[in-house]
Amino acid sequence: MKKGNPYGTHRVIEPKGVLPQPALKIDNTMELYDNEILIDVQTLNIDSASFTQIKDQAGGDVEKIKEIMKGIVAERGKHQNPVTGSGGMLIGTVEQIGPALEGKTDLKVGDKLATLVSLSLTPLVIDEILEVRPDIDQVDIKGKAILFESGIYAKLPDDIPENLALSVLDVAGAPAQTQKLVKEGDTVLVLGGGGKSGLLCLYEAKKKAGPTGKVICWAHREVSLKTVKELGLADVLIAGDATNAIEVYDKIMEATDGKLCDLVISCVSRPNCEMSAILAAKDEATVYFFSMATSFTKAALGAEGVGKDVNMIIGNGYTKGHAEVALQVLRESKGLRELFTKLYA
Repeated sequence: MKKGNPYGTHRVIEPKGVLPQPALKIDNTMELYDNEILIDVQTLNIDSASFTQIKDQAGGDVEKIKEIMKGIVAERGKHQNPVTGSGGMLIGTVEQIGPALEGKTDLKVGDKLATLVSLSLTPLVIDEILEVRPDIDQVDIKGKAILFESGIYAKLPDDIPENLALSVLDVAGAPAQTQKLVKEGDTVLVLGGGGKSGLLCLYEAKKKAGPTGKVICWAHREVSLKTVKELGLADVLIAGDATNAIEVYDKIMEATDGKLCDLVISCVSRPNCEMSAILAAKDEATVYFFSMATSFTKAALGAEGVGKDVNMIIGNGYTKGHAEVALQVLRESKGLRELFTKLYA
């Protein structure tokens, strides 16, 4: 059996010398290296920005969505959207474990797991797409995938249904980072607060900001705000276009008595929301761009252009303990669990 690099560089075909995530093409043959894990894939949870782009490109046609997804994997050896650069994650069953991982992993053949590394770096083969669920960005397939030695994962819990666990683990970094960033008494804005990651962020922000804080939910649709209101996840509810920076600024100025926000979290799955997040933040505040639709060039140059001294955080999908934080939200919040069960399970 061939020896592999812990970070999967042995799988990179083009260009040589880069890691699997930025690579244009990787080797997705399912012959195992000594430090890899072979997974029998059940479901792909496509990154929201990526699935939105694919759905738009396909005009909502399910067969075209399948064709686009298969084409991406055939060209790249992984599911990395060439427009957004993002992927998603998967759930499946451990089929084989390389001998070099003996004693280094708690996994065994037959374990059900969710990968917590992006599909944009995961060697993947799609033999057949069984079902596309466009409303929740999930796709059931027959296929295989490889998890590298450095790849993080979560064993699926016994107390939460698989698709429900998958739906929150896909965005586990968002509530976990929110938990770290929010301080008691903070004013927090969540752009795209009506979506999956946004709802989880609102929950953690409300919990951490406490009774002296203020949590603002910005959503595109009134129906999303109704859900947030019913769940008691925000103090202020605003409907509007998150790509309209001046509208966002004016409404947040009004909602905060001109003080703006200590923390802004962008969960909008469409592009061109960078300046809305930046303008809504106080000087020396923090802006957390969780959305993979973010252009970090636009954010950096845009903040400079309006003279905003803000700390901008790239939406790293990983922080220590993020899987447990996300799953714990479902255990703590009966309302969110019921909602997510209805939507995803």
